[in-house]
Amino acid sequence: MSGKMIIYQVLPRLWGNMLCREVPSGTLEENGSGKFSRIDDKTLSYFKGLGVTHLWLTGVIRHATTESFDGCPASNPMVVKGKAGSPYAIVDYFDVNPYLADNPSDRMSEFELLIRRIHDSGMKVIIDFVPNHVSRDYGKVGLVGEPREGILGADDDQNIHWRPENDFYYYPGQGLTLPIPPPSGCSPYLEYPAKASGNVFSPAPGVNDWYETIRLNYCDFHTKTWDRMLEIVSFWIGKGVDGFRCDMVEMVPWSFMKWLIATVKSQYPDTIFIAEVYQKNLYSHYVNEVGFDYLYDKSGLYDTLRAIVEGHGSARSITSNWQFLGDLQPHMLNFLENHDEQRFASRFFAGDAGKTGAPLCVSLMFNTAPFMIYFGEELGERGEDMEGFSGLDGRTSIFDWWSPDSMAGIYEFIHTWKPSFGIDREAQILFIESLELARRPVVAAGTTFDLCYCNMDSPGFDPDRHFVFARSLHGKALLFACNFSGEDADILVKVPQEAIAYMGLKKTEAFEVNVSVKAYGYSVLPV
Repeated sequence: MSGKMIIYQVLPRLWGNMLCREVPSGTLEENGSGKFSRIDDKTLSYFKGLGVTHLWLTGVIRHATTESFDGCPASNPMVVKGKAGSPYAIVDYFDVNPYLADNPSDRMSEFELLIRRIHDSGMKVIIDFVPNHVSRDYGKVGLVGEPREGILGADDDQNIHWRPENDFYYYPGQGLTLPIPPPSGCSPYLEYPAKASGNVFSPAPGVNDWYETIRLNYCDFHTKTWDRMLEIVSFWIGKGVDGFRCDMVEMVPWSFMKWLIATVKSQYPDTIFIAEVYQKNLYSHYVNEVGFDYLYDKSGLYDTLRAIVEGHGSARSITSNWQFLGDLQPHMLNFLENHDEQRFASRFFAGDAGKTGAPLCVSLMFNTAPFMIYFGEELGERGEDMEGFSGLDGRTSIFDWWSPDSMAGIYEFIHTWKPSFGIDREAQILFIESLELARRPVVAAGTTFDLCYCNMDSPGFDPDRHFVFARSLHGKALLFACNFSGEDADILVKVPQEAIAYMGLKKTEAFEVNVSVKAYGYSVLPV
């Protein structure tokens, strides 16, 4: 697949849910859920029109929830965050969520049909691979897809804290102490001996810990846990999945991920592996040694742009960031939002979708790295609903049954063409136009030249609030000027001789370009 790689992250649980009752901490019956079938041809045409190349379907693999289905009992509410539950608390690695199907007993067939629709539309499918932890009640709530033989933990010796043959960590003689009391009418959740939680080695996890999960035991050498993980990934590739966003890979041994990726790619070389990593000093290791195709650049470009937008960072740090990355840049996954981060337009971040232009330009246009959109981001979604468990925090809840207005609004619009609600039209136009520009060969595949160093003293240029760069391909170039300030700017941009030579332009002498840039926006000119 050529051109700019654009990933669109969507929670099928929320997409196309038109019930719109929005009862805080509501049940599935009260608030409803999206379905696989709602990601239909019109929806896919909408994604395709944005230039999306890959759909990341978040929350597909069956996880713990307080709802019961035929053959799938509810989990104890004490080990479920929210009413819907976390997509990252897996109860069955070989099954999909029944609530996403029109007919729960046919859910895998419905998921396979969705994959086929996505492929027929010319896009590819990414799902989550969660190697570090499983639900607290993994394997206890009606296994349907998971082969019972060899189920994780089935042969563990629970009388010892750790041994290589165990799939989990145990606290012999100690019961689990959860940080929350049993809800009214709910029986206490008993676990004896206690197992280590997903992010903390303790029989008494805190309220901010991943207390609803248990951590898997990995060794630096090959074990049966490794084999089960390979079996899981291979199963989903067999269903037509094209790639995996690998959750919290810094918490599992890199030797395991290196083996897994190499083994999978020896048979399925086009499979994509994206790592959620946060330590910049390990970026090179995860690309060059472990073998990941792409890494979250959360601790790099995302944090840099956020600091600039919030007013406590300088645009100079954009240059520092790409210089640190060097030739790793094409392996970064750039973004302004995802399910872990606060919505750009929320009061907790920029406070206004109208401030998106400059950071969007840098994240999307500065290099050939893939760019990710979090569903509703292109509509100015603010993430300021009180869904329930997550509270008012500027995020779209992954724990509750809900229907954000922007998602319901765009779903209605693309199916009826009637004026829709919950959509910031200016934000939508900005994304449509920017994504269209990003598909041009000079942006999708061209080289980059950072022009800031030679414009520090240029009239109108503020090195802390402005950023200028050029993209070039086959002797043609575009100049981008980004304005992170709240004031319109007129900048005299100098293009030096070394930039002309580097970009292979026909011009022979250094030149200057006058660029006008709106507050919080960006301008682009051919040079």
